[in-house]
Amino acid sequence: MNITLSSILMILNKTIDIILVWVLIYYAIKNFQENVKLSMLIKGVVFVVILKLIASVFGFVTIGVILEYLIMFGPIAIIVIFQPEIRMLLEELGRKKLIGRHKILSVDEREKVVYEIVSSLEALRKERYGALIVIERNVSLSDYIDKAKPVYGDVTSNLLQCIFFKNNPLHDGGVIIQGDKIACAGAVFPTSSNIKNSQKRLGTRHRAALGIAEETDALVLVASEETGRLSMAIKGELYYNVSIDDIRVTLIDELRPQKEEAVEVKNWEEEEIYEENK
Repeated sequence: MNITLSSILMILNKTIDIILVWVLIYYAIKNFQENVKLSMLIKGVVFVVILKLIASVFGFVTIGVILEYLIMFGPIAIIVIFQPEIRMLLEELGRKKLIGRHKILSVDEREKVVYEIVSSLEALRKERYGALIVIERNVSLSDYIDKAKPVYGDVTSNLLQCIFFKNNPLHDGGVIIQGDKIACAGAVFPTSSNIKNSQKRLGTRHRAALGIAEETDALVLVASEETGRLSMAIKGELYYNVSIDDIRVTLIDELRPQKEEAVEVKNWEEEEIYEENK
């Protein structure tokens, strides 16, 4: 069997084509699972298709004609009815990075960033300066960065305190951190309407923190201007009045790369097996 360059290119082309299809299916299923309305839509489409097959096999003419019209005009109806959900899905896919975090920090870099952030929060809390710090992770925040004031400076406690100083025109907005850099200041985020009864008195910063934590996987820290208390929003949940030690531990844990977490789990399992065999 002679293998020519054209046959190799054809095989490569088909392989890439199949891989792209599977990647598309993977991200579609992943996002459908996180969206209740879209999940119900997919179940409805599957139900209609199965019903149409049954009608064709058993010769149900009336229901078959109705289903044919439904399949013919259904896509247009779906686009009109579920337009907000489809738009949100496309926006979410556009914000996600396939490669991962903006920058993978080393252990020393991560500890320095955590130290500077915690130090700034401690100082801001004592001075009763309001602050909103958003740390980007796997989901890109470029849409919000583009609309804010660029900074791109090293993450330091002094710089964060200067940004959130009351007389600074940028203190009302939020700061976005990418890796070990402050990407921008004065960022505006969507406010959440999903506030529990015990949190209804929370201000705009806390609602914005919860809003961006609901839309992305960002880690959000808030210092209250009125009470001096610290809060943290992560994975769509807002934790009010948390201690500085809790924030430090959470930052260290959540900012670890997945590979490093996997290595630690493996080492822990090996140690456990070793202890059992002793």
